Amino acid sequence: MLSAVVRSLLIVGSVSSCLLAVDTPTAQTAAAPAPRPAPTHANVPYGDHPRQQLDFWAAPSTHPTPVLFFIHGGGWVRGDKNDILKARLADYLAAGISVVSINYRYTTQAQLAGVNPPVAWPIADAARALQFVRSKASAWNLDKQRIAASGGSAGACSSLWLAFHSDLADPKSSDPIARESTRLFCVAAERGQTTLDPALLKAWTPNSVYGGHAFGLMDPKNVGTRDKQFDEFLRRRDEFLPFIKEYSPLEHVTADDPPVYLFYTNQPALGRAQNDPTHSANLGVKLKEKLDQVGVPCEFAYPGAPGVEHLDTLSYLKARLLR
Repeated sequence: MLSAVVRSLLIVGSVSSCLLAVDTPTAQTAAAPAPRPAPTHANVPYGDHPRQQLDFWAAPSTHPTPVLFFIHGGGWVRGDKNDILKARLADYLAAGISVVSINYRYTTQAQLAGVNPPVAWPIADAARALQFVRSKASAWNLDKQRIAASGGSAGACSSLWLAFHSDLADPKSSDPIARESTRLFCVAAERGQTTLDPALLKAWTPNSVYGGHAFGLMDPKNVGTRDKQFDEFLRRRDEFLPFIKEYSPLEHVTADDPPVYLFYTNQPALGRAQNDPTHSANLGVKLKEKLDQVGVPCEFAYPGAPGVEHLDTLSYLKARLLR
């Protein structure tokens, strides 16, 4: 178990290792930033849409390397693969972990295209990009068995969905990419949404506002309306329930899922309003409970959390991918 002093560093360590930006001065943030390596391959298309592109950084190695598969946040309505540059990218590469960062189609673009539900596009893109990366294992010197997904907020939700959902590989497909697996070796999710069920969100965190846009409850031409229709979302829950169950990571947990690292910047307080309900540690409590029930290893990190072994996403993924 970590000391109270070490636990207090969780926020600093995790933020500087992955995707969050914090204004609080620390010894880590005060240090000179590491050089940002240029991608080995930039803007690689994995589909026909302009947003279906990824960047790849190869870790130098004579043997196939494990992979960090990064999915940016932004509520599925904003953000970019360049968010990986906020992470300790050079540290992953130096450790021998290659890195992929993807763009994906937004829910707003899906909504304008008439896709129902809009969240189907960013989730399907994450799966397709993962299969594409596996198809490049030989060319890019990758260990396709050791791929870890990570991201923050919506990127974390997508990562968890991939971790828990049954394999989308189609062995009979004429498309070699579609024959590749979507299963993961492990996942590291920061401030992620674990369910899109408005009833659960309301029960866990009474002032919840997030989720309806995934099912078309927003003006797709104005991202500022994303969180404005939660009451309608809750009222129409039964209408959306089949989609809610399909796209909520919590609904897909089974005993054969990969190990999970959950990180939040606040302490859980179930049933209480939160300053940031969309990224509340309350979201991690019930997922942790379910993973414990089925025997999937889960490390749940937040300020003051008991039994935490790893200070941040980087240390967790190094421990898992390089063992």
